[in-house]
Amino acid sequence: MRKQQNFQWKELNLGTCYYPEHWDPALWREDLRRMKANGIFTIRIAEFAWNKIEPHEGEFTFEFFDQFLDVAEEEQMKVIWGTPTATPPVWLTEKYPEALNCRMDGVPYRHGMRRHYNYNSPKYQELSARIVEKIAEHYAKRPCIIGWQIDNELNCEVDEFYSESDTLAFREFLKEKYQTLNALNEAWGTIVWNQTYTAWEEIYVPRTTIHNSTNPHQTLDYFRFVSESCIRFCKMQCDIIRKYVKPGDFITTNGMFGNLDNHRMEDECLDVYTYDSYPNFAYCLDADPKNNKMLKDRKWSMNLTEVRSICPHFGIMEQQSGANGWNTRMEAPAPKPGQMILWAMQSIAHGADYVSFFRWRTACVGTEIYWHGILDYDNRDNRKLAEVRQIRDRVRAISDLAGSEYKAAFALVKDYDNVADARLDVWHGRLAKSSEQEIFVGAQESHTPYDIVYIHDGSAAEELQKYPVLIYPHPMLLSEKRAELLKAYVEQGGILIIGARSGLKDMDGHCVMAPMPGLLKNVSGSDVREFTFVGPADDAVSMEWNGKEVETGLFNDILSAEKPEAKVLAVYGGSYYAGSPALVETAAGKGKVLHFGGTFTRENIREFLAYTGVLEPWADQVAVPADCEIAVREKDGRRYLMVLNFAWEPRTVTLKQEAVDLDDGKILQGDVVLPAFGTKVYQL
Repeated sequence: MRKQQNFQWKELNLGTCYYPEHWDPALWREDLRRMKANGIFTIRIAEFAWNKIEPHEGEFTFEFFDQFLDVAEEEQMKVIWGTPTATPPVWLTEKYPEALNCRMDGVPYRHGMRRHYNYNSPKYQELSARIVEKIAEHYAKRPCIIGWQIDNELNCEVDEFYSESDTLAFREFLKEKYQTLNALNEAWGTIVWNQTYTAWEEIYVPRTTIHNSTNPHQTLDYFRFVSESCIRFCKMQCDIIRKYVKPGDFITTNGMFGNLDNHRMEDECLDVYTYDSYPNFAYCLDADPKNNKMLKDRKWSMNLTEVRSICPHFGIMEQQSGANGWNTRMEAPAPKPGQMILWAMQSIAHGADYVSFFRWRTACVGTEIYWHGILDYDNRDNRKLAEVRQIRDRVRAISDLAGSEYKAAFALVKDYDNVADARLDVWHGRLAKSSEQEIFVGAQESHTPYDIVYIHDGSAAEELQKYPVLIYPHPMLLSEKRAELLKAYVEQGGILIIGARSGLKDMDGHCVMAPMPGLLKNVSGSDVREFTFVGPADDAVSMEWNGKEVETGLFNDILSAEKPEAKVLAVYGGSYYAGSPALVETAAGKGKVLHFGGTFTRENIREFLAYTGVLEPWADQVAVPADCEIAVREKDGRRYLMVLNFAWEPRTVTLKQEAVDLDDGKILQGDVVLPAFGTKVYQL
């Protein structure tokens, strides 16, 4: 069972990221006063400022930030302190090069960027623990500090680690997991290509090979090891800070990156989770302007749904306020007028109760000189600051929204083992990426909000029962416990939908010598007789379902109904397997399983949602164009409807029942015109 969230914001509020070390101290007080005048009362500081506290090894000075925090307290500004371990100082990496991360070929990442350290260097762990201890011991008692951010964007920039320290730690990880080399060799299938290990010292993290193809079972364990290493590093810092933190202050970290079990990190280390939301990535100049498959900036709603699965009432530590870009990459245009508000409301719609803009003022030096903040280089008031004031007024009007629950019609099921396998297995990855993106697009365009639920061997069926429908697109790796969990969910009345390649592998990534869907076969009542990609030279293959021709995506399992109670709902309408079952439904207990032989598309997902009775749950309250998003949050019997117009032109929304516009308190019904990028919050 997931633990309860330790910290929640009691009301919606705004913040920004501020770097006092970048600016003349003569600006500090003026900056804080301007922030407050525009609705910002919280700042994040110090996450890249190790050398301001330890300029030389073992020499600590607290004068600089004491001076700044004195000003913050005089101005009644709240502060979130970031531990500075994402950017070790030059003296550290020069003296202790073993702290550096390396490429797969062993070449170290040198000083001059960020996140160039490795988690498993004993020396880096020692020095990181010391700086965190010194900072927490000295600053945690300050009244202005309300929270702590661990590091910055764990596993951002690079989420693979190939230093000597990582190899040594990987061996220990494997010894604890497998105990014997025989067990490891069996799990990794090392009999193939003569990879059998005869000593632990022969084992390394994955190394450069021909085509960089590595043993998939080793790589699966390696990805698990990276997650373990990151969580251990995070917990080390959290444990130190908890010795000094004041009652009511929280510990968090920001971002959501790969090779990391973010749910476990939240459960074991943090009080609340925060995310860095940059929808303007959709408009980077190296993106294909004709590609609308992921709905451009609206795609960040998919990311925010992931964040909500980690922490239902989360914060945004970095919210887009201007154009993104470094001097080396990521060129992008400035957000259009209204998009800054739209993106902030997108975060709030999905569960954010705190939104902090990155950054207060655009940097004048360094790599991020084009990662624009609220203010530009000239420091004058501008339209972005005016939008912050508009967001301030909106947040004041809807502040009671904090702590409300996002209402979802169904859930997409995921797990970290299949996420890792999809990263290393291109067959799996192509299916998983396509289906998950298309489910998102289909749900968005049909206004059918959904949650994402991650399961593991310790998950309980009651965690799933709140959802009448679960879609588990391609669970290639299955354990007996997870299969039993899903069986219990179905038997208690749930509808489970699975797609192609389900149950192909065991938890070591071995393809099992049993018919698919493997461990789910008894509850699905189905079997897979043959399977194939739908190749680029092939015609698209549809299935005939309820008198319609419905897409079956890019991969097809040819099914059969094995149990008497199994019903064939649809058959393939083309290729050499025309007439063979494409969709099989089997009742089990109070629920049922739909085994779909294809991958999910935005078109067929609508048919699945309609068939299971969850399509467009708010259609009786509101009619919204496809290029607008709706979200509903609920609290204490009050229901809040948020409408977000992602279109570049005005759109008409029809309120079918009376609703209160929370901006001005007016009661409305009928047609309402939202301007381009316009947003509204109604109480139903």
